[in-house]
Amino acid sequence: MKHFLAPLCLLGSLIYGLTQCTAPTSDVDLIFNHLCFAFLAHSQTFILSSYRRFQLMRFTVDQINNSTSLLPNVSLGYEIFDHCSDTHNFPGILKLISVNDLIQPWGENHKSLSQEVIAVVGPFSSTDTLTVAPFFMMNLFPVVSYGAASSAFSKKAKFPSFLRTVNSNKKIIEVIVNIIQYFKWRWVAFLNSDNDFGIDGLDLFMKRIVDTEICLAYNKGLNGKTNYPQIFQQIESQGIQVVIVFVTKLTAEALIESAMQMNVTNKVWIAGDTWSLNERLPKMKEIKNIGTVIGVSQPVVPIPGFNDFIYSIKSQPHCENKEQSMLCNQVCNCSSLSPEDVVSIDPSFSFPVYSAVYAIAHALHKVLKCGVVHDFIFVYPCQVLAELKKSNFTLLNRNIEFDEFGDPTSGSYDIVYWNQSGDVQEIGFYKFHPSVNFFINSSKIQWYTNGEVSSFSFGGTFHLEIAATGENQNIRNMPYCFPALTFVLYSCKDTEWSAEGSTSCNLRLVEFIPFTDSSAIVIMLGAVALEGLTLVVSVLFAVNYNTPVVRSAGGPMCFLILGCLSLCSISVFFYFGKPSVPSCVLRFLPFFLFYAVYLPKNYNEAKAITFCLLLLILTWILFATEYMLYRGKYIHTFNALAVLSSLYSFLLWYFLPKCYIIILQPHKNTPQYFQGLIQNYTKTISQ
Repeated sequence: MKHFLAPLCLLGSLIYGLTQCTAPTSDVDLIFNHLCFAFLAHSQTFILSSYRRFQLMRFTVDQINNSTSLLPNVSLGYEIFDHCSDTHNFPGILKLISVNDLIQPWGENHKSLSQEVIAVVGPFSSTDTLTVAPFFMMNLFPVVSYGAASSAFSKKAKFPSFLRTVNSNKKIIEVIVNIIQYFKWRWVAFLNSDNDFGIDGLDLFMKRIVDTEICLAYNKGLNGKTNYPQIFQQIESQGIQVVIVFVTKLTAEALIESAMQMNVTNKVWIAGDTWSLNERLPKMKEIKNIGTVIGVSQPVVPIPGFNDFIYSIKSQPHCENKEQSMLCNQVCNCSSLSPEDVVSIDPSFSFPVYSAVYAIAHALHKVLKCGVVHDFIFVYPCQVLAELKKSNFTLLNRNIEFDEFGDPTSGSYDIVYWNQSGDVQEIGFYKFHPSVNFFINSSKIQWYTNGEVSSFSFGGTFHLEIAATGENQNIRNMPYCFPALTFVLYSCKDTEWSAEGSTSCNLRLVEFIPFTDSSAIVIMLGAVALEGLTLVVSVLFAVNYNTPVVRSAGGPMCFLILGCLSLCSISVFFYFGKPSVPSCVLRFLPFFLFYAVYLPKNYNEAKAITFCLLLLILTWILFATEYMLYRGKYIHTFNALAVLSSLYSFLLWYFLPKCYIIILQPHKNTPQYFQGLIQNYTKTISQ
């Protein structure tokens, strides 16, 4: 006889033990401990959806035992351990470990492992799994969860023998973010369970919205002591319309019921897969007042034969005494639920339970090589684990396979909407494999905002004040609001602006330097003086055109240079007065155009040219420094001054020395003097 002890916590854990492979049997060996009785005695903790999954596990084991192709001549049994509450977590697990010698000192032979322990199915929640999984990882004992979605379990260094038949939180967060982006929502709140599951979801969400326009305006971890009125008040004060609820089913019910009691209205609620298919909340009369509920759910996969199984077990008589209740739901029906109650319960995670048991059965089938007759065989957990990792089979037209992280390679989510009739209606889907396929039929949604989707782009002053001033130490629960600030700023027109802490756009005030400003008058007078000086120099050079000084300075090129200097000075006048497009163009065009024309390709005054260029460079370095440090309206005055200084540097330091010689030292402006200079220079070189 073979025993498959399957602890299932609110479907806890599933254990299989084997003594021989060939002993034929037609019955299912069911070993059930007293914890079910204690559980039923505390009816306030009875979770209907967990009870349905428990019955689904029983049905799956029964179906496998009746199969002629999967594990023929091998019967599976199970043992259930209560892993649903903190007070009952460890007694059941420690009993499982002590009875089956799961943990042994390193280096010892694992002979006792051949008794009755092969694999564990469950637990359901991430927190429960994180509590007990390390016990099973030591000896690479396979744990297959149907509900633990925390991304922590994908780290194989810590959880080498963990697999799951549900997608990790990373996938469902991806779906939620895609929904938010599809409707172009920006200003959201994230409410999560204050446990490993919820904290993991929050962390993944915060990382995912980096470099997006989504702003996490508020988040809060929920537990049994949460002050819901305070949360709703904070959400309302920040103008948040979209609320992501990433919590367990019981917490979600408490939250939504509180929202209805507090008369919270006009919100969009995004439900996680743990409560999106809730069978009770959508039918409540007040649910319409809270707004629109959109959810992400596990695909509902009908399990053929399960409903008939429920009706058959519910036809059993009720337990009459405590001894019978020890084996409740095995030899009798110890619950008061009708078959209709069980069948109508939230079907979420039904297929993950179904496929988890089947995955272990297929792995065990390959290890045992059933069909080959053995007198006696030992099966070790690591053998089952090795085959589990290689799983690749079809179950109800769905492929069951695990990747290198122990996560399912394929999967999808349904996108649902709680309609006005109190039903959960499918409006879209998100498929991961073989390629991403995302679809929402938004026409099926009846929005509370008169049938139209609202963008909910940003909130109130509080948001802008914090994001704009950059006071990171004051940002609490809002680390990703900076992208939303960019969205708000860009909403202002080109002719508008928004001050720090403001929620409105103001018309830009055009500031400029009027012609009557004292600095403008001085600079314009300087430009007029430049014009006069260039004219005087031009006349002087024309009169003395055939002299050596004028010829050595460039001859006819001198007049081109002086003309360009005069034309460049015109740009100075356009830095003042009310700016326009033509005036802004004329500030730079004359200067750039004529400045590049003049000083000449061939020149004889290298020292003068070099000195003028040094002055030019120094002038613009000073202006560039001033431009970086000062952003006021007088920057245009400095710009005009830099232009004028550049022009004067060439006029004064290139042409002024020539004018001095022509007027005051005419004896140096003779061919004989220049020839003497050349002869002296030649002698100096030769020496």
